[in-house]
Amino acid sequence: MFIKQMIEQKRRYWRYKARKQLLPAKYRTALDAVERYVWNSASGRMDSLLPLMEDLADLFEQSAANGTPLRDVVGDDPVEFAETLLQNYPEHMWINQARKRLTHTIESIEREEEGR
Repeated sequence: MFIKQMIEQKRRYWRYKARKQLLPAKYRTALDAVERYVWNSASGRMDSLLPLMEDLADLFEQSAANGTPLRDVVGDDPVEFAETLLQNYPEHMWINQARKRLTHTIESIEREEEGR
């Protein structure tokens, strides 16, 4: 079963890459930049990042089809755009798990202190 899932993920990834190649150059370059940021920031599993990347491809495809300016897509701060995007896909992102673990630990300590 695991091997079938890996094969399907690879197929989805290659479909995503093919979709990206069909974008007009400026949208493809912008998507490449957001993708690079996501891969470097997220440190997540492929099964979490792939839906995010597919949704990004949808967004950039629609934006290109509508002639939407890139700044209208990513806003004034592309980093904020990418960070907001990452927050919407928290399921298996390692950093989000680390954040939850940190918060849980501090809350546990706090409860222990209140119980004294």
